[in-house]
Amino acid sequence: MKNHITRLLDNSLLKNTGIYTITNIINVSIPFFMLPILTRYLSPEGYGMVSMFTLLITLIAPFTGLNVHGAIARQYYNQEKVDIWSYTGNALGILLLSSSMVGVIFYIFAGLIANITSFPVQMLWTVVVFSFCQFVINIIMTIWQVQKKSIYYGFFNIFKSLSNIGLSIVLVISIGLGWQGRVYGQLIATIIFSGIAIYYLIKNKWVKFNINKEYIVNALRYGVPLVPHALSGSIISMTDRLFITNMVGLSATGVYTVGYQVGSIINILAMSFNNAYVPWLYERLKKNEYKTKVNIVKFTYIYFVSIILIAILLGMMAPYFLKLFLGKSFEESSVYVIWIALGYSFQGMYFMVVNYIFYAEKTKYLAMVTFITSIVNIVLNYYFIKIYGAIGAAQATTITYLFKFLFVWYLSHKSWEMPWNLKAIVK
Repeated sequence: MKNHITRLLDNSLLKNTGIYTITNIINVSIPFFMLPILTRYLSPEGYGMVSMFTLLITLIAPFTGLNVHGAIARQYYNQEKVDIWSYTGNALGILLLSSSMVGVIFYIFAGLIANITSFPVQMLWTVVVFSFCQFVINIIMTIWQVQKKSIYYGFFNIFKSLSNIGLSIVLVISIGLGWQGRVYGQLIATIIFSGIAIYYLIKNKWVKFNINKEYIVNALRYGVPLVPHALSGSIISMTDRLFITNMVGLSATGVYTVGYQVGSIINILAMSFNNAYVPWLYERLKKNEYKTKVNIVKFTYIYFVSIILIAILLGMMAPYFLKLFLGKSFEESSVYVIWIALGYSFQGMYFMVVNYIFYAEKTKYLAMVTFITSIVNIVLNYYFIKIYGAIGAAQATTITYLFKFLFVWYLSHKSWEMPWNLKAIVK
């Protein structure tokens, strides 16, 4: 057993996981340690407004670029048939066109969007620009990920967050722009680093601007079926706060969001590991060896147990830590942490099984998952918040992520057969 796990966790996976984890912890720690500042200079209502900005970005992200950066990652392992840099150029073309369409829709329905989210009409343009620039950054990050250049990936992320926070502090505290300063701080930093990303793409000749119909169709065939799937994630992320805003109040949304941020530390850990795990996994799935599959499954079960235990530990520590850490108006946020942490532990388990669907290019399966999961999440949030208040939103989120994980685990087995039978593996 020990030898199997040792071979499974070879140096490349351990090295890249370590780098991703360390840099992502540093990356998330920067805004996390800014919480004592923001929770003292922003009211719960102001923090709720910042949360609405984030939720709007999450909502339109699947439509700006149509998830084609994932297609770049998949085709990178098919370079004997695909000119990957021409493929990247066509992906950027898809981003430009899709973002323009999103901008038009936002302009037409600006009043309705502002009414539902309480976010000012005159600032809706910041959401579209941010989402466009973030997708450009996602492309360069995807390329570094598949090239296993985890150090480039990590430092780029860290410096982007440092710029984000530095600008926010200046705009919120020194200039006194309030919650608008936090929004503009994020926007300006993202614009700057998307420019750096484009510079790197051109300098390294990682992009060719020539229209290729075959590449466009292939990228859309991969990415468009993921739009409902990604939209489901957006709905899960925003439904709780939209319902809290409209059923409890914007102030409650601000307090809830702080607790959500702390609980989402588990998501950062899960994503850090997944960044290193995906290229490592794809290389081994290509061999299609039964013994390798068994070792992968063994490790996956260990991962499942570990991430749940870490989530429980975070939830137990949160009340003591946040009482000292946050402004008095936000101390109640600790009650949400355990539920959000558990929810994201199930999301981390979901990452481990959904990779098989991506590898098999059976993304059409995920459309069904997204539709059903979104409905479950909306129904649970409405009734749980109505009965239990804002804490019901956190509980609904946890149940939704558990359901999503179990559903995708079943579909992943249909997409790419793995020896999940625990008794057989032990033998």
